[in-house]
Amino acid sequence: MELAVVGLRGLPDVIGGIETHCEELYPRVSLAAGPDLKITVLARRPYSQKTRFQFRGVDVLPLPSIKNRYFETITHTILAVLVARFGRAKMIHIHAIGPGLCVPFAKLLGMRVIHTHHGEDYNRAKWGRFASALLRAGEYVAVRFSDEVIVVSRSVAKRLRQRFPGKANNIHYVPNGVAIPPTAAADNEVLTQHELRKGSYVLGIGRLVPEKGFHDLVAAYTASGLEQRGVSLVIAGDALHESEYSAGLQSDPPPGVNFCGRLPRNEVLALCRNASLFVLPSYHEGLSIAGLEALMVGAPVLFSDIEPNTDLGLPSHNYFPVGDVSALAQKLAEPHAAYLLGTREFLAEFDWDDIARQTLAIMLGSADRCRLTEKPDFLDG
Repeated sequence: MELAVVGLRGLPDVIGGIETHCEELYPRVSLAAGPDLKITVLARRPYSQKTRFQFRGVDVLPLPSIKNRYFETITHTILAVLVARFGRAKMIHIHAIGPGLCVPFAKLLGMRVIHTHHGEDYNRAKWGRFASALLRAGEYVAVRFSDEVIVVSRSVAKRLRQRFPGKANNIHYVPNGVAIPPTAAADNEVLTQHELRKGSYVLGIGRLVPEKGFHDLVAAYTASGLEQRGVSLVIAGDALHESEYSAGLQSDPPPGVNFCGRLPRNEVLALCRNASLFVLPSYHEGLSIAGLEALMVGAPVLFSDIEPNTDLGLPSHNYFPVGDVSALAQKLAEPHAAYLLGTREFLAEFDWDDIARQTLAIMLGSADRCRLTEKPDFLDG
């Protein structure tokens, strides 16, 4: 059985939650399924190597793609669906509701379709009415016509089952996950590189887009008085497409605020491990991998109270009202040790090996001729 994967920019080490999700997921699914399942990721050349390559047992085929905020995703998805079908793929896994517009097209071409819903992207501030309407349409047709739907947010999965009762049995909640972090041996080197000391900075991680809420975090940091206490604010991330928002955010940062750009994952985890506090001020998320990883490495955390974040069930003290700069400033001014959690048992739900097992089981239900050969240990139980 051949499975094509569509909807991500590429892998490995490509910025974005969907890209991280796929990078962690498919090598595990490939290992679990063995030679009965060949996985090909149809990537976009601007974010990937130019020629076909292998990544941890997964075939990656970069396809031509325009790099445009509005047309990149849909044009690449159409091309990828065609390449998948005429490349003999019997099953396709389409990620996100924008590419979900192409689910009926894939069905018409005779493929079985798995769709992963990564979040209600029509709520993102960057989209106007027309783009939001298209994204809502993408969500509708993806849920309506896919053979199986995977949703990374518990609350969104519940809403979709209510809206599509006839498809309720085909809508599965399977969250994002966290992987075992690399060794902390190089932490001091990373801190030195960024002129930081352990416990002397607040950390935010993500793309520089309005829905991530970094403008609120900067304003709250300035109002909190942390700069006068020797605590800086570090924001790691950049914008895939430069915008007025991202340029304005970085053009003249207040004292104590440091935008350090996109960093390799090992450096990001090192910054998380040594932060006084990790803050996720988002207005919109599916299920934040950056937030899960901050929990995984034991950082004190403070999240906005949007539904995908409250789905995690953290204590109320670890949330603040989204968009409320004054409330966030008050939270920042409190001792950050108060936001530290014991998370080992909590994170058991977000184990990538178990998530791979669940995803493969959904695929097997959608393609009954695809069977396991040898089960690795993580499929037991």
